[in-house]
Amino acid sequence: MKQIYPIRGAARLYTDTVRWHHMASERAKKRLAIISFWEKHGLEATVDAFRVSRRTLFRWKRMLRSARGHVDGLNERSTAPKVRRRREYPPGFLEKVIELRRTHERTGKKKLAALLGVSESYAGRALTDLKKRGLLPDGARLSLHARTGRLVALRVKRRPRIRRKQKRGIEVDTIVRFVDGIKRYVYTAIDVEKKFAFAAAYTNHSSRSAADFLSKLRTVSPFDITEVQTDNGSEFAALFEDACTSAGITHFHTYPRTPKMNAHVERFNRTLSEDFIRHHRAALRDDLARFNESLIDWLLWYNTERPHQSLGMLSPLRYIVRDLTARECQMYWTRTRA
Repeated sequence: MKQIYPIRGAARLYTDTVRWHHMASERAKKRLAIISFWEKHGLEATVDAFRVSRRTLFRWKRMLRSARGHVDGLNERSTAPKVRRRREYPPGFLEKVIELRRTHERTGKKKLAALLGVSESYAGRALTDLKKRGLLPDGARLSLHARTGRLVALRVKRRPRIRRKQKRGIEVDTIVRFVDGIKRYVYTAIDVEKKFAFAAAYTNHSSRSAADFLSKLRTVSPFDITEVQTDNGSEFAALFEDACTSAGITHFHTYPRTPKMNAHVERFNRTLSEDFIRHHRAALRDDLARFNESLIDWLLWYNTERPHQSLGMLSPLRYIVRDLTARECQMYWTRTRA
């Protein structure tokens, strides 16, 4: 250090300069300039020139003196109160809330407000304070570990939900039907722009069935699928999400309880139900393979012959082929993709 800074005090001066340069804000530098102006031109001129009160000037000078002349002493400080009020509750109120939550763990602030005779916001603040203090019972789901025999809290893996900004791509949904006590599920899909539709019936609505339906949809689709939108049903998670990721398909979700965000596939569900499903309820109940074979015939008519008003009274495949060149059209005449 002596070789680099032969003059005594140079190292301290350099250190303080670097410290001030990084720590002093622009407002602190402006305050220092105002104080320098005050020392040079007097108090009255400073008050008139900068519209700063006498009390503020003396406060700044006291802050600078307490910081031993360092510019960072003029930085803005937090205006939060040092001593804050603590929320107080009537005697026994929090004990009642804890007892109700232990007995009925799903009781929310709205029901607590009605039971305890307080406002909803007051009950909500009480729940928040108790949760921060760790006094509320943990409502986590428990599972018995097979090896250790201990109860382990189940962790819910929440996937990020994204919403599409404009209506395009494929909308997918599920139709649930009870036929003489037997439950069947019909997966449906339709393209928003081209109106190409597909459907298939299954005995369950697991994510494995949804992933299988997506695979079949990609096989029969005459165009590449890059975007899919579904509701927040459990069948469109897990394996279905993995299938979308592996295929490079962006999976969009609708907001809860908003079927109008999937308006195109909801309208297709109505057409499918009225024009096909209600006439084949017996096959849907007894022979799912025969039902799907008949459904394929109906989908061929829907996609190749049925006029669509939104497409200028053209069928979906005619609308798709219309914009292709002659060479591309001939490529699809003998399409035998399995």
